[in-house]
Amino acid sequence: MKKVLLMGKGGAGKTSMRSIIFENNVARKTRELGPTISIESSDVQFLGNLSLNLWDCGGQDAFFNNYLTTHNHQIFKNVEVLIYVFDVISAELDKDIHYYQSCLESILTYSPNAKVFCLIHKMDLIQEDSRNKVFIEHKKELQVRSEPIQIQAYQTSIWDETLYAAWAQIIHCLIPNIDALETNLNNFCRVCCADEVVLFERTTFLVIANAATVFHPDIHRFEKISNIIKQFNLNSRLQAHSKTMVIRGSTFTAYIDTLTRNTCVMIIISDPDITPAAIQMNIAAVRPHFERLESTNKQI
Repeated sequence: MKKVLLMGKGGAGKTSMRSIIFENNVARKTRELGPTISIESSDVQFLGNLSLNLWDCGGQDAFFNNYLTTHNHQIFKNVEVLIYVFDVISAELDKDIHYYQSCLESILTYSPNAKVFCLIHKMDLIQEDSRNKVFIEHKKELQVRSEPIQIQAYQTSIWDETLYAAWAQIIHCLIPNIDALETNLNNFCRVCCADEVVLFERTTFLVIANAATVFHPDIHRFEKISNIIKQFNLNSRLQAHSKTMVIRGSTFTAYIDTLTRNTCVMIIISDPDITPAAIQMNIAAVRPHFERLESTNKQI
């Protein structure tokens, strides 16, 4: 069980992003969510066997004072990951950073090896041509304010693929056998003569790993696919995610299929001589191997 703290001031958007990623909520319905009262702890199964103990911490001042005093040890002990969410349009940024730094002090005391992620959230409220500049300014300030802790920062919005991109990176660092998965995915990509192969977690559709033999300029393409397919499944009111999908373009074909009980795979092929039947055979051939790799998470 890996303990993950989700923190930030009230109204920053913590509960909304959690509900979209882990509870299959859609962005437009997050307005119906009420504020988090104190702490909401939930156990989330990822990849079937990886258990995350997610603590969604209410961001009102009274709650923060309790987190940092009375319940300090209980909250910050044995933390694997701290995710701190900043509202990019907050009128109290200095106060937000003060609370954030206090949390970092507790992390250094009780969980010095924890990884820290800062999400600069609600970036959709910033003019598009200014977003990158605003994000870089926030990121640089947070890096300075976070020393000696090395942080990772991402810009996010519940309305686009950036939310999936950030959470994919967070989850990526929690998977114990990620190196083995990536190595085997690279081998599979070469055997298939594929341009790219992408591994998704089946419930959240977050990207776990990818392998490529050709360069693609859009670094957010997989998160866009995550968002599109997840919305398709939700809007279609399916009881389970679509098992097989084929997308044909003028220069490529993308195959999306179940790989293991807890993952889906997308294979992108540009060679017109490679048939769908051959792709299906390759997926079937490696399925038992990836099932065994996945089972190594059972002891976590």
